[in-house]
Amino acid sequence: MDIKVLGTGCAKCKALEKAVTASVSELKLAAEVSKVEDIMEIMQFGVMNTPALVIDGKVVLSGRLPNDKELKNLLTQ
Repeated sequence: MDIKVLGTGCAKCKALEKAVTASVSELKLAAEVSKVEDIMEIMQFGVMNTPALVIDGKVVLSGRLPNDKELKNLLTQ
């Protein structure tokens, strides 16, 4: 599983990255988590609002922080 957290470095973007990393560890998922801060790369995903979450190339969340239950649900779908 390839997970990307899109964001330019704002507090919410950092919070999403931390939450994703913690949830991946807690759920024992085989996943690579990376942070994308380059605005041109973020725009290639069609994202206008950050933070955003991309799982296996698909944008699954944009413009807000999910709660813990929603995040785990997104990661296990």
